[in-house]
Amino acid sequence: MNIKNGKLSEVISNPITVGPNMTLIKTREIILKNKIKRVIVVDKTKPIGVITEKDIAKKIYELGTKPIKSVKAVDFKPKILFTLTRDNSVQECAKLMRRHRINSVIILNKNNSLDGVVTKTNLVSSFLIGNVSSVKVSKLMKKKLITIAPSDPILYAESLLLKYGISRIIVKRNRIPVGMITFRDFVPAKIPQWIAESADPKDVQEYKFKEGLKENHSNQLSYLFPFHATDIMSTKLITVEADDDVEVAITSMIKHNVSGLPVLKNSKLVGIITKSDIVNSLAE
Repeated sequence: MNIKNGKLSEVISNPITVGPNMTLIKTREIILKNKIKRVIVVDKTKPIGVITEKDIAKKIYELGTKPIKSVKAVDFKPKILFTLTRDNSVQECAKLMRRHRINSVIILNKNNSLDGVVTKTNLVSSFLIGNVSSVKVSKLMKKKLITIAPSDPILYAESLLLKYGISRIIVKRNRIPVGMITFRDFVPAKIPQWIAESADPKDVQEYKFKEGLKENHSNQLSYLFPFHATDIMSTKLITVEADDDVEVAITSMIKHNVSGLPVLKNSKLVGIITKSDIVNSLAE
């Protein structure tokens, strides 16, 4: 099987959908409850938008004085909706994702109704079933990294994610990765004022794992200043070796439901490999 020439019908998946009037808070609950990264906004049978956890983090960041309860799914309607059909090829989809820096493509039926979705995970999974020669992680990984220290403020971490348009940032100490911060961490990171005032680590930890946003406090940013990368970063890092085959990295990403892995050589951080890197190779 030639992966790039394969049809999208072989990798398409069924998305979870929400209506245009679904609130931001409810949409977030659906994303967290189902452990997914996006939902499709559908008006009757026609897709009109995509909402990702990254979109939610950005929307919260930009709210200002606007109350969260006023934000609905239709507010995420994009100017352009990227679509293909199940007859398009894997390579065509990979090129579309690379060109527009998107993580998913909506698949339409002939009547423009929703047929499904193809994500980067779907595309990288095709690597495991295709007949391809072995490719080393070192060939596809990014060597230029944006990293932070454990003591850096979380507002600084968030500003880097937004500035560089990335989804994750590695926390390192002396060239050794000790944590990872993603946009998922910032969905519950808008910590209410009453917790910030006490700054009790137990209270902070308890809030981080509660479901739902506190509407009355989510727009305040000043209470985030006392918190650092160590307060929200994930310390259970899944890593891969630079000399490993790409299939090893893909298997780890799928198994652990992550989109990027720190790459090590002699226990030192030398790069990062993401699903985007693999999709970009399919677009060539």
